[in-house]
Parts: sequence; structure tokens; C-alpha cells
Amino acid sequence: MKQVMLPPELERFATEAVAAGRYRDVSDVIAAGVKLLREAEAELAAFVRSLEAARAEAESQGWHSLDEAMAEADRVIAAKRHTA
Repeated sequence: MKQVMLPPELERFATEAVAAGRYRDVSDVIAAGVKLLREAEAELAAFVRSLEAARAEAESQGWHSLDEAMAEADRVIAAKRHTA
């Protein structure tokens, strides 16, 4: 197994977690951290995929962006003010 070098503050944290009995050894602490990182990255990838799918759906169905909707609302308001 490869050795991992941790910054002092993380090494202290890992050592304290082992001493408190939450982990068997520092390797378990590292494994738990890597597992959380993997889960976070998977969640981020799923979120990005959902954004891309929403964008594709919006483009295929002719939806407008918020900026386009706000610009149209501004035009309508300006036209109403002009005729009032």
C-alpha cells in the first residue's frame, strides 16, 4: 500500500479520530474521506447532467431564458408607459 502524506492539521485530525475510537486506523480515516469525495463528485456529475438535460429540453421546446423573459417584460412595461 502506498503512503499518503497529510498536512499537519489533517494528520492531527485523523490521529484524533482514531484515538477517539471512530476509526480503526488512519487508513480507515483516509478511506472514509476518499469515499465522501467520490460520492460528492458523483452527485456533482449527476447535477451537471440534469442541467444539460434541462438546457437541451428548453432549446428543443423553444423555451426562453430568464434574460429573454425579463427583456420582454421590460419592453411591455415601456410600451404601456408610452401609451399611458
